[in-house]
Amino acid sequence: MTFGLRWLDWRPAAGALGVVGMALLVQGCAHSVPAAPLAPDLALPAAWNAPLPSGVAAMPQADDLARWWERFGDTQLSALVAQALQAHPGALSAQAALRQARVQARVQAAGLLPDVSLSGSAQRSRSSGATGNSFQVGLDAGWEPDLFGRLDAGVQASEADARAAQASLEQVHVSLSAEVALQYIALRGLQQRLGIAQRNLETQQQTLQITDWRVQAGLATSLVAEQARAAAEQTAAQVPQLQASLAQARHALALLTGQAPAALDAALAAPQAVPLPAQSLAMDIPADTLRQRPDVRVAQERVQAALARVSQADAARYPSLRLSGSLGLRALTLGALGDSASLVHSLLGSVAVPLFDGGAAQAQVQVQQAALEQARQAYQLAVLTALQEVEDALAALNGEGARQAHLQQAAQAAGNAALLAQQRYASGLIDFAAVLETQRTQLTAQDALATSQANLGSGHVRLFKALGGGWQ
Repeated sequence: MTFGLRWLDWRPAAGALGVVGMALLVQGCAHSVPAAPLAPDLALPAAWNAPLPSGVAAMPQADDLARWWERFGDTQLSALVAQALQAHPGALSAQAALRQARVQARVQAAGLLPDVSLSGSAQRSRSSGATGNSFQVGLDAGWEPDLFGRLDAGVQASEADARAAQASLEQVHVSLSAEVALQYIALRGLQQRLGIAQRNLETQQQTLQITDWRVQAGLATSLVAEQARAAAEQTAAQVPQLQASLAQARHALALLTGQAPAALDAALAAPQAVPLPAQSLAMDIPADTLRQRPDVRVAQERVQAALARVSQADAARYPSLRLSGSLGLRALTLGALGDSASLVHSLLGSVAVPLFDGGAAQAQVQVQQAALEQARQAYQLAVLTALQEVEDALAALNGEGARQAHLQQAAQAAGNAALLAQQRYASGLIDFAAVLETQRTQLTAQDALATSQANLGSGHVRLFKALGGGWQ
């Protein structure tokens, strides 16, 4: 239900000003939306449960994480990450979403201020043979005092959405930089594995040539020659598979940097070692890690926005006041618009009081309360997931580091055994079965070591990502 009062002159305006003053007083008493805590119902651990990898210190130092990819000392990796952050469609889309959210917040904030418009009209009419003109120009103004904080709650919700969009952009940067690094490390690992397969293939082909000579000399049977040929062909079959995986890794990196699939083929053709970061990383404690992780802050801001929308829906159940007025000139001719007699003005105050809506307003409050509970649970999940990702990354790094140490010893021993076996077979001191077994073991051990090196580099990337690194 709406009640309205209209004044046709300025003398009763003092009463309206009194209404405005009361509206301002009530508005000033409106409660602001409380801030959402970092972890409302979750006890955060004081330290990480998994042991820290060698060279990693448990000290809060977020500066180490801002541009973590530079710790790998690979200029090509740094260039690819920079290109991806500037040109990937996902990053550009997140920037546009942030601009949209910020503008929407300004739109909501504008609702707290009066709106003023300038209008003008000219009319010519004819009735019963008589012709008349009418000219009018004036200013119209209106304002809704925020009596119970409904408009302010909407502004706070929009501001929280804008902060969430900012954190979402930062999360895109975190994910994008990590994905580029993972693909780059995978590519370098595949190059190492391809080189290992090609070198072992050369050795097996040399062994096959020796076997053919021995068969021709009557010192070996054709069975031995076929075994050597089968081993060489099995290794040769790995080469095109690795080459195809390399091409796919290059294509993925090109897409991440916003380019056509073949754009990086020439730049990434030369094999390089798998990059590993310099040690002495300083890690944050769990609570600081959660504060700097953008995905956790996105969830937190969504809780804040949901809180504001509950307040907004609740305030919509109470009366609202609207003040409007106009000041203008009205005359039958253009020349008469300047006369004092042409001055017209009005002031209108209206109050809308909800009486019966079938429970829609209360139901809307319950809708927003349910949305708030969803946001809170999503926030709890984001916190737990963040803690798990760091613990998983630490455990993976410790396990892969220990595994790599054993694989290095195994690869070295397998290489020595294969060399000795090939020399003794050429001298006729051992049979081909020993050579075949040592060559297979060498290929397996060297391939596993190269894979472990790539896994170790990828593990560091996942740790940097889990700690919230990748944005400033």
